[in-house]
Amino acid sequence: MNNLYQFPKGFLWGGATAANQIEGAWNEDGKGVSTLDMFTGGSIHQKRRITLEMDPAERYPTHEAIDFYHRYEEDIRLFAEMGFKMFRFSINWTRIFPNGDELEPNQKGLEFYDRIFAELKKYNIEPLVTIAHYEFPFHLSKTINGWASREMIEHYLRYSEVIMNRYKDDVKYWIPFNEINCITLSHKAYQAGGIISDENGSLIDLTKDNAQLRFQALHHQFVASALTVMKGKEINPNFQFGSMLTHFTFYPLTCNPEDIMLATREMQMKIYFCSDVLHRGYYPSYSKLFFQQEGVTLQQEPGDAEILRKGTVDFTTFSYYMSVCVSSDPNQEQTGGNLLGGVKNPYLQESEWKWQIDPIGLRYTLHTLYDRYQVPLMIAENGLGAVDTMDENGNINDDYRIDYLREHIKEMKQAIAEGVDLIGYTSWACIDSVSLGTGEMKKRYGFIYVDKHDDGTGSLKRIKKKSFDWYREVIASNGENL
Repeated sequence: MNNLYQFPKGFLWGGATAANQIEGAWNEDGKGVSTLDMFTGGSIHQKRRITLEMDPAERYPTHEAIDFYHRYEEDIRLFAEMGFKMFRFSINWTRIFPNGDELEPNQKGLEFYDRIFAELKKYNIEPLVTIAHYEFPFHLSKTINGWASREMIEHYLRYSEVIMNRYKDDVKYWIPFNEINCITLSHKAYQAGGIISDENGSLIDLTKDNAQLRFQALHHQFVASALTVMKGKEINPNFQFGSMLTHFTFYPLTCNPEDIMLATREMQMKIYFCSDVLHRGYYPSYSKLFFQQEGVTLQQEPGDAEILRKGTVDFTTFSYYMSVCVSSDPNQEQTGGNLLGGVKNPYLQESEWKWQIDPIGLRYTLHTLYDRYQVPLMIAENGLGAVDTMDENGNINDDYRIDYLREHIKEMKQAIAEGVDLIGYTSWACIDSVSLGTGEMKKRYGFIYVDKHDDGTGSLKRIKKKSFDWYREVIASNGENL
């Protein structure tokens, strides 16, 4: 009798990164300026700042990051030593089209990724490629206001076609947009959409919401994603395309029906809205009232509905770090650490950055997504950000990270036994990198320590943590030895 409580043969164990958080070399070999190159450093107490010109008094963490651009061979060798079956990474749009509106690509940028794919092939590591991981050309933000303009579709398609044609024999799994639902969150307009101006051309106030701009930009991303899927299937019918969500799993604090309906509404518009369009090919009925209440009127071109219907994706990926608890009672204790706030869940512990740790929530999330779409799932990001310190012997004993990952992997195994078609897991991040949320290095996620600090100092030396050997054994045993 088959043991249902095991990972399937060929399960895609691995790790995940993003170009802006690891590559560095922000202006080398013809690379243009990305939107995130204009993000300053920050901390848990100080928000990152966006500048429209480089400020010499500020530190921009992405400019060097961990210098993967020059050290990729060493890093990929370490990933192979852990036994990676899959490596998720993003291609930096501005390495290929520096301003975003050129007609011909930058050959040096393409040659860099040629070397990446060759290195992965050497170790039989399957690439999972994110086409746009918040890597939008800053020039297009300044000139056409990013994804608020429909013109972005044309530029994105030129970029995506170039890389899909170039790597048609190297890549099977593609993600058009990272965490596409982030743009449904009011404070993510610049990061997720490259939007810097309001309808009048004035610099946007990021503390104020502009739902019209955000959801118009999101519509353009939906169309661009669908057209990319359609074109990709022409280039190589074996291509597989995935949605990618940042999955904040919402719980009602109590069984009060008002709490339950609040959690339902949050899940609809912040999570399912994007995946429903990408998987089902049309706008869900529940969005109509939301648009009316928010004063959103989408401008759609003739044929958009048909494009969305034809360009649906094949599998679902998502990031999962925490769950979020909501209450209709304004007097409930709030938690400031979770990315979306919410009220404190009394049943959960929290990380150093006040993120509430909920492994069972991952299993619940796997069930809700698989039941909804009935397509294969990959967990594209999951991990623990923490301050790692070296002992007197030079060892980094990150047992807290091992504990976090072990409990989440146990729930993955349980979900598989319960019928979920989970095919891959790429932990975030397999190597220390710049934190997207705070711009810090001290908030570390990796199995590999990078000697780089928040003030920009450090040798960039790579050091294996205790979790490195632990994850190597997890992969070698296909999830049996945890």
